[in-house]
Amino acid sequence: TLPRPGLTWLCRGTMLAGGVLAGFSVLSLLASAALAGEPPRSQPHLVFILADDQGFRDVGYHGSEIRTPTLDQLAAEGVKLENYYVQPMCTPSRSQFITGKYQIHTGLQHSVIRPTQPNCLPLDNATLPQKLKEVGYSTHMVGKWHLGFYRRECMPTQRGFDSFFGSLLGSGDYYTHYKCDSPRMCGYDLYENDNAAWDHDNGIYSTQMYTQRVQQILASHDPRKPIFLYIAYQAVHSPLQAPGRYYERYRSINNINRRRYAAMLACLDEAIHNVTFALKKYGYYNNSVIIYSSDNGGQPTAGGNNWPLRGSKGSYWEGGIRAVGFVHSPLLKSKGSVCKELIHITDWFPTLITLAEGQIDEDTQLDGYDVWETISEGRRSPRIDILHNIDPIYTKAKNGSWAAGFGIWNTAIQSAIRVNHWKLLTGNPGYSDWVPPQSFSNVGSSRWHNERVSWTAGKTVWLFNITADPYERVDLSSKYPEVVKQLLHRLSQFNKTAIPVRYPPKDPRSNPNFNGGVWGPWFKEEERKKKPNKNKAENKQKQNKTKKKSNRKKGHSADCFVGG
Repeated sequence: TLPRPGLTWLCRGTMLAGGVLAGFSVLSLLASAALAGEPPRSQPHLVFILADDQGFRDVGYHGSEIRTPTLDQLAAEGVKLENYYVQPMCTPSRSQFITGKYQIHTGLQHSVIRPTQPNCLPLDNATLPQKLKEVGYSTHMVGKWHLGFYRRECMPTQRGFDSFFGSLLGSGDYYTHYKCDSPRMCGYDLYENDNAAWDHDNGIYSTQMYTQRVQQILASHDPRKPIFLYIAYQAVHSPLQAPGRYYERYRSINNINRRRYAAMLACLDEAIHNVTFALKKYGYYNNSVIIYSSDNGGQPTAGGNNWPLRGSKGSYWEGGIRAVGFVHSPLLKSKGSVCKELIHITDWFPTLITLAEGQIDEDTQLDGYDVWETISEGRRSPRIDILHNIDPIYTKAKNGSWAAGFGIWNTAIQSAIRVNHWKLLTGNPGYSDWVPPQSFSNVGSSRWHNERVSWTAGKTVWLFNITADPYERVDLSSKYPEVVKQLLHRLSQFNKTAIPVRYPPKDPRSNPNFNGGVWGPWFKEEERKKKPNKNKAENKQKQNKTKKKSNRKKGHSADCFVGG
């Protein structure tokens, strides 16, 4: 077994004074009265709010200069998750949330799904909304999808959501909802279910527009029936845009990107206040579980800050993968507490299905754990490790080798793993500076990074005791070679279960100019079916030959797997 240095982190709860968010309207009181005679439903309403690119420090209770009163209050009255991990980029975090599986088990272990790629979350993976529908939930998604759309079958409404209102791509203009992937490759990206939402092209800021849609859904649904709301805000991802009035309180921030980012976050905080108020107004709140999470770390060049953590979005340092997260619910047993047990974004899949009284098929190989008792009651987490990722096609570290990995692992490969208190990184982990808050007071970007890392020549393995050293300042790889070997063995074991990487080349048919100026599905199943019918006699001969070789070619579609 691995040595366990440092202190053991437990979920220690301290009850905090304070009531629920103020403000019930007359309508909400009437709704509550109407429901008073009903026995409480055992299936809770589930609300998952995913912020985009919010930095670890960028919440009031982590010491930010950006005020987030709603997030601070919801977290203070709930359970703050202070040992909570996501993935370093958009698609990976979203795919792991919705499937409960690591990237190596969905083929999405490299980068993100690009708008022009014929790629999406593999269709053979059951999704969270599909499992919740099985037990009577209405399922609605509002916001950013970013799990692929090249085929109609990849769309949110085909993956378990009763309704979808939002964007398919990873980013876009907050007002016009247009996105250019490259010159002459631009299109509209706002959808109502499976069609472009031209009727909503009214120049409304997306954070506010998405909140309005959530309010409409809650107003029209019967609160006696369970609902799952997945609200994936575009904010605070670039481009840095916000309504003018949110800039007023942040004029003192000299750095323009930080000032814009602060305005965007202020608007997001207000939006979450409005969502919470709607849950109360329409009679959902008392039987609800609200989960808040960022999808990855902040991007300092786009205003985000992860201090005191190392690194940024896109890296496997703590600043890229350790996220702001909390759970707020009247159903929590240990309200007003801080949970320091290990939790990962894959854990929401089994946790929410269990809360919903759903079933997980016995043959489903999940990487997530049910952590509700850990969060609600302060029990130990069932999770002792996290595979942050293994990316076999990311740029190899020049000095990496099998020798540096003791013959167990090629350290040129980008990978990262956490086991108990230990964290191991290999290859090129990504941007590795520490960016202190003071950096954002400087106007010149050349002065932003006060703590640049002097790379040790040839280094491709790092080991940290994250419990004792959460800021990754003391590399222990040379001091504890046996621990390094054990973690490399664990990486090797995980890698044996990986499926091939899905990262196909750009498809020119994806151009919105061929689709009425809209980003959307372009792959037609009929095209594939038409090709074999050119010559029936020729096809028969091919079919006969194929029968003899049928066992050789079972498995993978050629357009799905590139690299390995």
